[in-house]
Amino acid sequence: MNKKMALTALGLGAAYLMRNKDARDKLSKQFDSFGSTPTRGAKGSRTSTTTSSNRNKGLLGGLFG
Repeated sequence: MNKKMALTALGLGAAYLMRNKDARDKLSKQFDSFGSTPTRGAKGSRTSTTTSSNRNKGLLGGLFG
């Protein structure tokens, strides 16, 4: 029963994202910012020489890009 409910929720979320461009953009930005946060226990600050324009868009960037 729990597996069926989880798949239903996933399907409804995917359907919502397919129809709502603002939600897709917001989710894509959240994944981008999540990828740029340092991992727990990392020493010092994380510096990067790449800019956001030539950086990979993250997990879902190819889908929503």
